[in-house]
Amino acid sequence: MVSIKDIANRCGVSIATVSKALNGHRDVSEETRERVRSAAEELGYLANASARALKTNRSYNIGVLFVDERSSGLAHEFFSSVLDSVRVEAESSGYDITFINRTVAQRPTTYLQHCLYRGVDGVVIASVDFRDPMVIELVESDLPVVTIDHVFNNRIAVMSDNVRGMEELVRYTAGKGHRRLAFIHGERTTVTESRLVGFHRACEALGIPEREEYLVQGAYHDTEGCYEATKKLLALPERPSCIFFPDDFSYIGGFNAITEAGLRIPEDISAVGYDGIHLAEVISPKLTTWRQSTTGLGREAAARLIELIEHPRTTLIDRQIVSGRLWEGESVKDLRSPAV
Repeated sequence: MVSIKDIANRCGVSIATVSKALNGHRDVSEETRERVRSAAEELGYLANASARALKTNRSYNIGVLFVDERSSGLAHEFFSSVLDSVRVEAESSGYDITFINRTVAQRPTTYLQHCLYRGVDGVVIASVDFRDPMVIELVESDLPVVTIDHVFNNRIAVMSDNVRGMEELVRYTAGKGHRRLAFIHGERTTVTESRLVGFHRACEALGIPEREEYLVQGAYHDTEGCYEATKKLLALPERPSCIFFPDDFSYIGGFNAITEAGLRIPEDISAVGYDGIHLAEVISPKLTTWRQSTTGLGREAAARLIELIEHPRTTLIDRQIVSGRLWEGESVKDLRSPAV
């Protein structure tokens, strides 16, 4: 195996100079740094992770906590895309990622214990029950933490602009002449609360009457629950003209309920999703939705965490809002009277 000594011999410099060059010390000239790095690459040198950790007091390993209650795992298209962006950004900065769970060597642990066992430098937390005592224990620990779509005091949060997303969807459907808007929303989370605020704000601003029976609690990424919620809405004496679904995947359940009722989208009833996953583009009719920036969410979360790890005294603890955009599919009917 190639060692630092081999690189020093190739470049005609001391072992100490090679070590400094590889670790970015400023008391080595740029020319020498480049010469050492080129030689290291040519020789196929790989730094020993344990040795590097001893020198830098870092493992260059980021923990990722992702818990999907419906056990879809990385088949969850939205979060798998977010997490892949975390991975890409982390790797570009020289970090690996480790998924955090509640077991080590088949023995139960807490999330914090697993993080300490793996020696991660920090953790990105996404799609968990943020009220879970084990999650709170991790957030309140000394480890650097960045959350996605949830806010804790004194922790960096990367947030999708859920308020604006829902406002834009309401404005779009209202612009097509819809006034009877139903909303099957997800569980009571920060994300759901933000989307409800956006929905209520837009309806109020546009003078759209809201009906309690049109607001139905469902769950994210749950086709069966969405199927049942949609059936309830369709059974109302005056059914809505447009249904807002918790997310694009859950819409499949709603679509099935609408089809079974002998109705067509958008001819008989309109539909709107959320997330902007690939599914929205390939189903028929194409689903009108709000496309969240999964790349932006994952990249920002990893970048802010690495910034916090490497510059803890100068990194601002704040919220980073990531915008998205409306994707106009074919699932919203234009109810406006044609011009005479």
